[in-house]
Amino acid sequence: MILAVLLLVGATFSPKSPTIGDLVTIEFPAPVKLEASRDYEVISSEGKRVVVRTFTPKPFDVRGTMNGAPVRVTIPVASVIKPGDLMSPAALVAPRPTAYPRGPFIAIAIAALVAILAWVLVFVKAKKRVAKPVLPPMSAEERFRKAVLELQMTRSWGRLADATRVYLSATRPDISTDLTTTELVPRLRDQEKFVAHILRQGDVEKFSRRKPDANDFDEAAKKALELAS
Repeated sequence: MILAVLLLVGATFSPKSPTIGDLVTIEFPAPVKLEASRDYEVISSEGKRVVVRTFTPKPFDVRGTMNGAPVRVTIPVASVIKPGDLMSPAALVAPRPTAYPRGPFIAIAIAALVAILAWVLVFVKAKKRVAKPVLPPMSAEERFRKAVLELQMTRSWGRLADATRVYLSATRPDISTDLTTTELVPRLRDQEKFVAHILRQGDVEKFSRRKPDANDFDEAAKKALELAS
């Protein structure tokens, strides 16, 4: 730091030859209170140290009071324009040609290649995939026969009764699955009277603590198959 001593007030400032916009630090021998001025801008003021700057290319006075007495420090400001500078603009320089960017085109090409490969894989898998034959829907009779034959293994009266209710509701417009046994039995035809036994045995299995008689289950299941014959 180059210091210039001002004998008038014993203050120093740096840099010695400030230019426009430079921060000028002034050290006073005692705390100082600056006066407001349009010639400079106060950056900071802390006790004996003051920092100011100006954008006017001419000397300016920093005024204030120190120990109750007025003080003044003159700060020279050098211009950044050299003597004899005609302020002519610099000659224009043609811009350098910029290499054409290849990165985006490479990225697009890679993305396109990946998309093509993905479609090829999809096409190959689609050709290898064997179409599953579409089976015709099972009729109510087929579903009922299948259910009864499977129940011959479990020998469940409740499930046999449920399957019978579903079959009758699918084939008889006057019977629905929400009918109780008491409501359904009167609607049975003469050749369907054995269904009442199946329904009652199913109720015993589902709603009673005692187990239904399993001795005639096979005979009941055989007769139930006759409904779908």
